This record gives sequence, structure tokens and C-alpha cells, in this order.
Amino acid sequence: MKLTVVGGGSTYTPELVDGFARLRDTLPVDELFLVDPAADRLEPVGGLARRMFARLGHDGRIVTTADLDAAVDGADAVLLQLRVGGQAAREQDETWPLECGCVGQETTGAGGLAKALRTVPVVLDIAERVRRTNPGAWIIDFTNPVGIVTRALLRAGHKAVGLCNVAIGLQRKFAALLGVEPAAVHLGHVGLNHLTWETSVRLGGPDGEEVLPKLLAEHGDAVAADLRLPRALLDRLGVVPSYYLRYYYAHDEVVRELRAGPSRAAEVAEMERELLRMYADPALDSKPELLARRGGAYYSEAAVDLAAALLGGTGSAYQVVNTYNRGTLPFLPDDAVIEVPAAVSPAAGPVPLPVPEVHPLYAGLMANVTAYEDLALEAALHGGRNRVFQALLAHPLVGQYDHADALTDRLIAHNREHLAWA
Repeated sequence: MKLTVVGGGSTYTPELVDGFARLRDTLPVDELFLVDPAADRLEPVGGLARRMFARLGHDGRIVTTADLDAAVDGADAVLLQLRVGGQAAREQDETWPLECGCVGQETTGAGGLAKALRTVPVVLDIAERVRRTNPGAWIIDFTNPVGIVTRALLRAGHKAVGLCNVAIGLQRKFAALLGVEPAAVHLGHVGLNHLTWETSVRLGGPDGEEVLPKLLAEHGDAVAADLRLPRALLDRLGVVPSYYLRYYYAHDEVVRELRAGPSRAAEVAEMERELLRMYADPALDSKPELLARRGGAYYSEAAVDLAAALLGGTGSAYQVVNTYNRGTLPFLPDDAVIEVPAAVSPAAGPVPLPVPEVHPLYAGLMANVTAYEDLALEAALHGGRNRVFQALLAHPLVGQYDHADALTDRLIAHNREHLAWA
């Protein structure tokens, strides 16, 4: 089995490699190609990856290259984890929206739109090259904003599925609080990427014992502290929102915090410099503890499980993924990309499981953000100042014409080198 990671020079990659090495019975990888144009990042990451495989007794071959076509040729699956513009672009995404009093964040709001505009054309070009070289390969997208990027891939007819680590992270946290194995916890996870709620927590499978009320009653303080939301809010909702909902439920508070700085991008950039220095050490043969602070916890386990299920390995039959709605949520278009549990198989790919009726409090916000994502994808595919303005005006974290107008100018000014139409 051959797997290819586009963006293989990412500091995330050792997390992924650790999963491939530990879980080789679930996903037997013979060749792992790490492709990245940045040799200064790729070589230390690749060196550490080889040492990790060796330490854990994995005899798979790891190849580092800048040649995308060679890397995807014959691949069974291609994982996308790229960042167009690097951390410098992320720093801008988190900064200039604050000038208008709006949240500055790399995956939602104005910053998230900027990232989508930079990313979608690049990802579609990569996917076309995969299709020319190897049309049977699955594309697994971990590149943010996952919902918009996955929708672009699916609309273009690619065999694609989106992946996020929010659900698996909550599953692991809930399992620890409840004193059970993670595999026993089944989440009623519903929403869009980075806009999700856990509406149920069941033990033993989709039809198992409902324990969400018990979880909130006995561990609500711990859950609320982790989300940085009031315990009283969780009690009133009776569900567990993802931590990204804090940008909506506590917008002004978050803006004040972000203005006080430093930015998350600055913190991550410093971490990345230290991680790359550590990766270059020939004595290091395991992922360092610092990587856990970088983000992406449990990404490797989610990726291994999903790839194994798609490719006929022994991965879990049920995964939380980003895929077409196809009537699962009747208040959204069939071609909206939603994030829900799905049955995953090599023959059918991801097929969403039935979802109970969604409360209007969540359905309304999902419909609003879906409309924004429609407009964002149009702007990413076709460009134009007015398309950018419309997407920003539609986003619930912007929503005022003067903010949308000013943010449009800032977005274009900060991203001109990445926008072919600007």
C-alpha cells in the first residue's frame, strides 16, 4: 500500500507517522511519500519519520520529494495537509479582521474566507494532477477550511472526504471522564466543519445507553473549562458545542482577548521553529511532547482509521467525516458538506448515518453558515471583489455592510499574491 502526504514538510507530519507506525496492523503501509516544495522543512521531518519507523520496527519505505506527480503515482490515498502562504498568511488572517472589530481566526470569519480563497485553487490543481496520474486514489482532506475545500473537491468530481480531529478529540476526553475505552463512546456529532454539537453520547454504539445528561451533570465543569464556555450555558443547551462555537457564542469577549495578543499564529510559528530544530537532531526517534501543543491531537488515529476503512483495512466502520449531505439534514441542500458520523467502506465511501431532528437553535446557524460557504466557494472559484463582499456579508461573524466592505479591501490587499484575479 502506498500513501502520499501533500504538505509532508508540516510539523504535524510526525504525529501522522507515529500513527502509521503504531497502527500498522490496521493500515499496512508499504510506501509513504512525503511531498513538499520546502526542502528546509521536508528533510528534517523526513529524517525523523524514518527514525520513528525504524524504532517501532516498521519496514515501510519513506520517500521525501518535491515531485508531486511522482509522489501521487500509484498512491492508494493522498492526504492533504498544506498551508498556502504558510504561518505568515495565518498571522495576517488572525490580525486584520480585528481592525474592524471582527474575530480574527484562520478557519472561520473573514480570516477563514481568506484561507479558502488561497487554498481552493491550489487544492483543485493538486487533485486534477492526482486524477490524471492515479484516478482511483482517495483524497483525504485535512486542509482547512475543511468543509469548503472538501466541497470544492466533491463538486469537481474527485473521490474525496474531509477529516477533522474535533470529534475524535471529544470522544477521547469524554471516554476519560466516563472511565471507559474510547471505542465504547459513540457521538451524536452533527453540524458543519468547525460548527458542530454533540447532541448525544452513547456507550456501545449508535443505539447504546445515552449518557450525555450524566456526563454534563457529573463532569460539566471540566467540559465547560475545556471549551472556555460557562457551565450554565452547557446546562441550558443540554448539548456540548465544539470549542469553535465560542467564536459565535462569545464573539465580543474573544475579540477583546485576541486584541490583547499575542496571536495564536505567532505562538505556533515559534513552536514550529523549535520543532524543526528538534526534528533535525539525529538522536530523536519519537514525536516530542511539544508537538501536542501544536494542535492536531489524535489526527493520526483518525486518519489511519479513515484510510483503512476506505482502502479495505481493519479501520472502524463508523467515522465522523465531512461529506455530501444527500438529504441527511433536510434543511440543507443535498450538496452541502456536513460533518456527521458515517458508515465508511471501499465500495460506497462515506455514507452519513441517520441524524435525529436538529433543534432550530443549531439548524438555523448551520443554514446560515452553509449559505456563506456557498458564496465563499463561488468567490474561491471565480474571484471578484463583489463575490468576496457577498460572502463576508453573509457570514454571521461579520454580517454588517460596512464591516464587509472594509474587510473585503483588507482581504484583497493582504492576499493579492495568492489571488490570480486581484
